[in-house]
Amino acid sequence: MTLANYISDLLYRYECVIVPNFGGFVTNEISAKVNHFTHTFYAPSKQLSFNAHLQNNDGLLVNYVASAENISYANALEVIEGEVALWKSTIANEEFEIENIGSFHLSAEGKYIFEPMNTVNYLTSSFGMNSYVSPAVKRIEYKEKVAQLDTVTPIIPLKENKRKTPAFIKYAATAAIIFALGSVGWNQYQTNEYNNLVADAELQQQKVDKTIQEATFIIENPLPTITLNVTKETFNYHVIAGAFREPANAEKKVKELVKKGFNAKILGVNKWNLTQVSYGSFNAKNDAINALNTIKKSESKDAWLLVKEY
Repeated sequence: MTLANYISDLLYRYECVIVPNFGGFVTNEISAKVNHFTHTFYAPSKQLSFNAHLQNNDGLLVNYVASAENISYANALEVIEGEVALWKSTIANEEFEIENIGSFHLSAEGKYIFEPMNTVNYLTSSFGMNSYVSPAVKRIEYKEKVAQLDTVTPIIPLKENKRKTPAFIKYAATAAIIFALGSVGWNQYQTNEYNNLVADAELQQQKVDKTIQEATFIIENPLPTITLNVTKETFNYHVIAGAFREPANAEKKVKELVKKGFNAKILGVNKWNLTQVSYGSFNAKNDAINALNTIKKSESKDAWLLVKEY
């Protein structure tokens, strides 16, 4: 199984899958939609995007590869690094496609341009819900037929002797009325069908939202839960050391940096549900920038500055 397959598997269960030293694939759920020009209904799905800044290893992909291939963590990391190196080499020369995920090419500025594939829906609650086309309701055509029939229906005045109306006239009039009522009934039927279709789509969306709210994901052999006592920071400028999916990994990183003399701490969870760790926090912007430049030279070139407004 290739690295693309492992990434694809994880995208069904997680909102963000980070490939170390390459970038992160992020999913955002979008609701069901209708194309009013083609009359096509689309099921709810996950919209896939790529963030080149998410390169720090959070352990999710490496642990999954190690478990699936029955190899050590270090060997799994080597396998991923080797395939990532091949990806970068290919993208530098031509467009590169990752199966069931999307394609990459370089922009004029040398940045990755990602185009996701729309053939795979990573929203598990939408399995079996394919797009379909509902034909437009045609009402004008039936109205014209009724009008035409009304104009050709003969009208014969009654004579003073009150003779009985010929049978064929009664039949023609009855047929016209039945046809008109049938047209109205058909129009009403089409309207009801359309309303039912919209109502079903809204109901399905409500079920999807409820499923997402109640969904939980279980990882085999999870690390012990650690209670973090994080003091609320009042400083606005933070030099970031990394972001981790597992709180235990974030705590481990903090201890490692503290031993090196940094005033490291956990900042909390970002919008991708990753626990952020900082080398230190500063009140003045210039102090933060100076510290960042020093850390990039001596500690890690992946460090970056986070500004929070409190």
